[in-house]
Amino acid sequence: MPIFDWGTYNGISTLKIAELLGTRLTEIPPRIFMKRVEEAYFKMYGERAKDFTTITAHAPYYSLISRDKEVMKRSIRAIRRAIELSALAGVEVFNMHIGVKAYGDTRDLEIVAENVKKIIQGFEDKMYFSLETSYAPWLIGSIDEIRTIIELIGSERVIISPQLENVFMYETGLHSHGRFESANKKATKDFWLKVFKQVLELSKGYFSLRFSQITGIFLGNKLLKKRVPLGKGYPDLGPFADALAEFMVKEIHEKNLPIEIHLIYTGPMVTKFQDTVTLYSEIMKRVFLYLE
Repeated sequence: MPIFDWGTYNGISTLKIAELLGTRLTEIPPRIFMKRVEEAYFKMYGERAKDFTTITAHAPYYSLISRDKEVMKRSIRAIRRAIELSALAGVEVFNMHIGVKAYGDTRDLEIVAENVKKIIQGFEDKMYFSLETSYAPWLIGSIDEIRTIIELIGSERVIISPQLENVFMYETGLHSHGRFESANKKATKDFWLKVFKQVLELSKGYFSLRFSQITGIFLGNKLLKKRVPLGKGYPDLGPFADALAEFMVKEIHEKNLPIEIHLIYTGPMVTKFQDTVTLYSEIMKRVFLYLE
């Protein structure tokens, strides 16, 4: 069995390219769910993606929390519909970003947990549901916050899916000062190994990772991230690839853990295929060094 499934996001129109390049995973992007797309599209997606090992999906960008009850009802309804459509395509993992804090205390996590329960009700036999990490404390989604939400939900089908550049921003304090070079020095191999250990503790069935490089700008007092082509931003690829290669081999493969590893490249569309292949290559040439 291969070490991990790798790939990027695709609409139907780019599935053939992704397949020819050898990617093993494809993700239905959120923009598809935010259009008026018929069920036939998703059935066709599943049929055309049958040669991929894994199909995942990213939920439309609706928050899992709001002070406005009507807004929240509409969000839950829209995300549940996206899950229905994902099931038609054979999706195994449905990923959701969480959203902006509404209260700034424990109520945020409790409300998110209750809303996720409503969203996944009736679908838990069809797929796993992952919660995506955020990049700043004004958003919900630190690793510790997701741990608490998962515990409150109490379902084996709810896992974490770290957007790893978000973890980089959050854990190095980059979100507060914007000094990318300074933060980058903290993103060592040991930094990433610690992150992967925390993620594994919250992973069931799938160790599902997301990665791109970023830069950012301040809007008022908030640093907003911008995804950039691989090699044009932060964090550095070397320490990340070194740590992931070692972790996958030593902590998952050699211990024969019953878990599948995913790596989804989430960078800019214009270079996504070149970057996905480069990312895979950088990791696998390091994986080779740990294989006996």
